[in-house]
Amino acid sequence: MSKEMLEAFATLEEKKGIKQEVIVDAIKAALVAAYKKNYNQAQNVEVDFDERKGNFKVMAVKTVVDDDQLQDDRLEASLSDALAINRAYEVGDEIRFEVTPKNFGRIAAQTAKQVIMQRLREAERNHVVDEYSQYEDELITGTVERRDNRFVYVKIGNVEAVMPRRDQMPNETYNPQDKIRVLVTRVGSDSKGAQIVVSRTAPDMVKRLFEQEVPEIYDGTVEIVSIAREAGDRTKIAVKSSDPNIDPVGTCVGQRGARVQNVVNELGGENIDIVKYEDDPSDYIANALNPAEVIAVQFGDDDEEKSALVIVPDYQLSLAIGKKGQNVRLAARLTGYKINIRPESEVEFVDEDKDENSDTNDNDDANNTAAKNEEASSDSAE
Repeated sequence: MSKEMLEAFATLEEKKGIKQEVIVDAIKAALVAAYKKNYNQAQNVEVDFDERKGNFKVMAVKTVVDDDQLQDDRLEASLSDALAINRAYEVGDEIRFEVTPKNFGRIAAQTAKQVIMQRLREAERNHVVDEYSQYEDELITGTVERRDNRFVYVKIGNVEAVMPRRDQMPNETYNPQDKIRVLVTRVGSDSKGAQIVVSRTAPDMVKRLFEQEVPEIYDGTVEIVSIAREAGDRTKIAVKSSDPNIDPVGTCVGQRGARVQNVVNELGGENIDIVKYEDDPSDYIANALNPAEVIAVQFGDDDEEKSALVIVPDYQLSLAIGKKGQNVRLAARLTGYKINIRPESEVEFVDEDKDENSDTNDNDDANNTAAKNEEASSDSAE
């Protein structure tokens, strides 16, 4: 066992970068636990490793005490016994006695194998995390390997990433050997090893695609302020420019729509609305409801709950709301406001009611005033 053990240590250090000292310390700790468990021993023991021969020895560690103070011979050694071994021992010193069982070599070999395999898994896991953590929140191209009820497994380099169901596009089918671009959303590890999670539905995937298609976004001249996405169906993005001479929306759309079309194609035909960000919330909300026209935007009194009432022409109501409320829902996510939409006619009807009520109240006040004046005149005559 000794020769094979030393060769294994050397190979691990050379190819995996795991130092021999680290492995030996781990094996020692595991052997102490194995010894106490297999031999039902409670004494204080240590495991020594002979680096020349590659053998492990179990040593019982005992503390030297006065002869009349000896209480537990598993943990303590009398001073007279210690002096018989070496005249230099004093009370409080520690003595090590070899207590290696005859069949301990088999346990040592088995334990060493388990520890080495564990260290190998840890080293590989750490290597994957270190290598791929730089790709977190970035786009990367991978190959579909297989899929099950929970994940699509994507090969990235030499590792396998997982794409959960929530990160899979509803309008896409993933077949083995398909090349796909994914966003790396998490690089970490758990008890099973390193884990890389990728996504096709994350809003940041749209952002990264536009960064690749639009140089002005990549260099910071045009900024993507916000993204609201319902993957596979529709996305709204708000953009602004630091250069007043550059139209951020036109820049992102590109000549004849070429830039935005490339992103749409990558996302399987997903509709993308690009709107201009405005510092004025009313203008921003109006832009976010594109392609619907907006007559007016009114804000609630409660500052904590950001809400807005948007008035649109009657014929634009369904367009402003969108299919199953999608347009207004995405606009709300994009702007951070709770948006209520009402048609122009309904608002006018409410205003007319208020005017009619106001006229009625004015007439009542006039009649009451006249009646009071008549009573005052009658009292004066009397």
